[in-house]
Formats: sequence, structure tokens, C-alpha cells
Amino acid sequence: MTQPPDDLRGAARAAAVLRVLASQPAPMSAATLARELGVPRASVYRILGALAAEGFVTHYPEAQRWGLGIVAFEIGNAYLRQAPLERLARPLLSELVTRVHETAHFGVLHGADVMYLVKEQPVRSVPTVIDVGVRLPAHLTASGRAILAHLPPAQVRALFPTSASFTRRTDRGPTTLTQLRQLLSAERAQGWAVEDGMVSAGLASVARVVSDHEGRPVGAVAVTFPVERWPGTDQRRLAGAVVTTAMRLTQRLQLRPH
Repeated sequence: MTQPPDDLRGAARAAAVLRVLASQPAPMSAATLARELGVPRASVYRILGALAAEGFVTHYPEAQRWGLGIVAFEIGNAYLRQAPLERLARPLLSELVTRVHETAHFGVLHGADVMYLVKEQPVRSVPTVIDVGVRLPAHLTASGRAILAHLPPAQVRALFPTSASFTRRTDRGPTTLTQLRQLLSAERAQGWAVEDGMVSAGLASVARVVSDHEGRPVGAVAVTFPVERWPGTDQRRLAGAVVTTAMRLTQRLQLRPH
């Protein structure tokens, strides 16, 4: 097998070091980094030295540990300023709206709520409570449950610790953790989440999770529509369009061709 050039191999190792440091709650020793990466300790020291010179990592001499540096922080802030999720999602949602002629949106988990970052709608659309910046209870929305279904059970339990956590907007929706877990299990197996009248009477939504390069849920693509326009048999076709869009956005986040 052809080996990548030394500069590419070095860049890959440097990126690996930064990923490991970013995944830890505290600075690490070079020896631990070497074990995690399966790289000789001498190589790790060279990489750390080069990254420290550019401000990407910081050395704590008293503790003999290494952590992320100020430049890594600045890049993280720049990432947030550029709103990459919104920029990547918007053109795909626009295409989805053209295809299904219903309102599409992208939301992320914000505590026990889902917060909407992008909304695209056709020229003629029905009014909905969903808009950019709006937060709704995650357990009631298709977007929220699409994300919750791919979180560890302990994290879901922490988000909904008591019966008071299960707020209601209509007379529908899960009211206990057991009910929520059953719903999440069924929707995870189905491949998309469905909400019918849990947020607004007469309106329904279908949603699919969007994942990052490590398979972690980062948000969900959804479409909201009047129930009478999409009876149960047609909702599967609508869900298929949502799934396709969510998969394309996942591929964009993972830097894979789409």
C-alpha cells in the first residue's frame, strides 16, 4: 500500500493529537497521548512542540501535562461565528421545500428543548410556531425525538429526571420516561421520528437525525405539514425525502462526497 507523503502523515498525526486533547476534560501527559494514538512518544513530543509553537496546545510544566491552546479556542469561536451548520443546512432545506412544498427546518438540542436554527418555507405555507430561535420541548417534537433517540439512555434520563419534565402543549405526547423511551426505541428502529398534534393541533412533523464524523447526533432535519395534506400512507414518502436530506447534510458534516 502506498504511504502518504511525510507532510500529510504529520498533519494527520497533529490532527489526531488535537482530537484526543479536545475529547478529554483535563490536560494529558505525552505518554498517555502516545498510548492513545499508538505513536512513539518521541514523535508525540515533536508534534506537541510544533503545535505549541503555533499556539494550538499549551504545556503545563509543573504537572507535565498538555492541553489545548489559545489558537484552538480562537478557531472554535471562528467556527461558531461562521454558523457552519446553518450554512450547510440551508441550501439542502431549500431543495427539500421545492420537492415537498412544505415548511422545512433544522434544529439542535438545547437542554431538554430543541432550538431551531434554520427555517425554509414555500411561498404559500401554513403558519407554525416554529421559527429561527424558537425553543420547543424536545420530547414533543419530531426533531427533538430524532436527536434524543441517538443519545445514551443515561443522558436522556438526566434530561427528563421527573414527571414535571414532561410538559404538554396539547393532550398528546409522552408523560413518563418509560413512555418516552418506548417512543424513541420505535422511532429509532423506523429510521425517522413522527409528531402528530403534540405541538399544534392539525399539524404534524417528520424528522431525521443528522450526525457528525463520529456518529454523534448534532441536530435534525424536519418537515412540518397539515395532517390532511399528507395522510398516513403518504407520510412515508414525505419521510423518505426528509431522510435523504438529513443523510446529505450528515455527509457534508463528515466531509464525504455527496
